[in-house]
Amino acid sequence: MNIGEAAKLSGLSAKMIRHYEQIQLLKPAARSAAGYRQYDEQCIEVLKFIRQARVLGFSIAQIDELLSLWQNPTRSSRAVKLVAQQHLAEVEHKLRDLAAMQATLQNMISACSGDENSHCAILEQLAQ
Repeated sequence: MNIGEAAKLSGLSAKMIRHYEQIQLLKPAARSAAGYRQYDEQCIEVLKFIRQARVLGFSIAQIDELLSLWQNPTRSSRAVKLVAQQHLAEVEHKLRDLAAMQATLQNMISACSGDENSHCAILEQLAQ
């Protein structure tokens, strides 16, 4: 199937498919006699895997590692779990950072009168 069909079946754009090939996350597609990319069902499964991993926020490096593990029948589930645990720790750290950011913004907004006065606590706090 061509790249448009592969994009439709995988839920990715043709641009992202070409990008994943370029960064070698996806093996280069076979080419037709006219030079067009041709994808098989295995490629579609890999693309779906990549899409789902990206939805969950895994980095390209983590996806590469997960793909290697997925394609290795002798892998241990321990290795897969470790990648997921490390990613969860990163997500939890980002959530803590976002919660702190939210609290700071709420405090800044509360401190600002939001009226016609030129004094603004938000700008003062940003300038500190």
